[in-house]
Amino acid sequence: MRMTQDNQPSAADVTMFGNQFLTMEVPSTEFPAAGMPAPEAMRLVGEDLALEGLPSRNLATFVTTWMEPEARQIIAANLHRNFIDHAEYPRTAEIEQRCIRMLADLFHAPGPTTGARTQGSSEAIMLAGLSLKWNWRKRREAAALSTASPNLVFGGDVHVVWEKFCRYFDVEPRIVPLHPSKYTIGPEDVAPHVDENTIGVAAVLGTTFTGHQDDVAGINDLLVRLKTERGIDVPLHVDGASGAFVWPFLYPDTLWDFRLEQVRSINASGHKFGLVYPGIGWLIFREQSDLAPELVFEENYLGKTDATFTLNFSTGSAMVLAQYYNFVRYGRAGYRYIMQNMQTNAHVLAEKLEAMGRFELIGRGEEQLPLVAFKLAAEESYDEFDIAWQLSAERGWMVPAYTLPPDAQDVTIMRALVKQTLSREHVDTLARDIEEACTTLEAKGGAHPEERKKIVTGSGH
Repeated sequence: MRMTQDNQPSAADVTMFGNQFLTMEVPSTEFPAAGMPAPEAMRLVGEDLALEGLPSRNLATFVTTWMEPEARQIIAANLHRNFIDHAEYPRTAEIEQRCIRMLADLFHAPGPTTGARTQGSSEAIMLAGLSLKWNWRKRREAAALSTASPNLVFGGDVHVVWEKFCRYFDVEPRIVPLHPSKYTIGPEDVAPHVDENTIGVAAVLGTTFTGHQDDVAGINDLLVRLKTERGIDVPLHVDGASGAFVWPFLYPDTLWDFRLEQVRSINASGHKFGLVYPGIGWLIFREQSDLAPELVFEENYLGKTDATFTLNFSTGSAMVLAQYYNFVRYGRAGYRYIMQNMQTNAHVLAEKLEAMGRFELIGRGEEQLPLVAFKLAAEESYDEFDIAWQLSAERGWMVPAYTLPPDAQDVTIMRALVKQTLSREHVDTLARDIEEACTTLEAKGGAHPEERKKIVTGSGH
């Protein structure tokens, strides 16, 4: 190989054989002075990503990591189409509205309503919170009362976006603490925190920590009583980021949606159990009046006036179209089939973990997302973080270990999400790998602290 004076491959050799970055540092701090051939750029990025974890072994994330080839074709063919350009792409706008109407039907909205596609549930929650705040303020102004101190009630089991909303939009967060043996909230937990300044209560359908639901029906009953007995009308928002695409198919008779009087809005993540790649989310209102009209902008853009209700503006059409593909491809029967398969494999994994005699399962037998939450049943020479590290280091499994929110912060659990691509063979292999990890850790007295520095922890959003 011919080398330059600074001991790098010559341009001629790079042109002939490619991959100059086998011996050179990749661009990382300065904007490159010159470009490179497309195959070289693709190879450079590909070699970086080869160091990533395998999505099929990532049991931490709720986000979809596989779609059918036909769905991927739709996505690839529409990455260049700007969703917000309704004048130029009216069929995409219509498809968004179809999805909103289908979700309103799935969630038992009592009549025609409205909603929005979003980048994910985080944006949907921000928008829902804003509508709660503005509607509360209108009610207070109409009654000639102060609007100075809005508050929002939610449990410690929520996603951090709820605290972000409160900080960003100047709302007092009233966070209901968890307990060492209770990881969701109910009406008895909410009641002491609600008053005339409460803009709403947020309840979680499928927590990221254990996969269970808050007592949505019980909280709704509490709020109905408050309205009847004290004249305080506090709406209920259901954070269905994960569960809104699970409960309708696994637990169709459970009341959590618009069948409950005080449920006024629901968010769902299309890119979680909606089975679409990131990023797509949905916000659905019970009635059109639940969306504060002051938050809707009439935008004259590129020759057409559109009503917009989003925090983001330009974004690709691909994931909206992919969501519609899933709805018409699977229908209720297909989603039920997929959810039941995931639940079946989650039950198998739970049984195998229970049979080991090492673990305590969290909420076994309760309504739950298709996952297994578990912790060590007794004190060992190793802990849950050690197991997570051993699984990752030896077998490439990403199974998170994490502590729970206050006041259950002394409890450490693990969580294995059983998604569409985790087959029965994978479940059997994972169970064997968990048992072997425990045996290895038992023999060596746990993982060395230095080994655990790079462990993947957290709730796996």
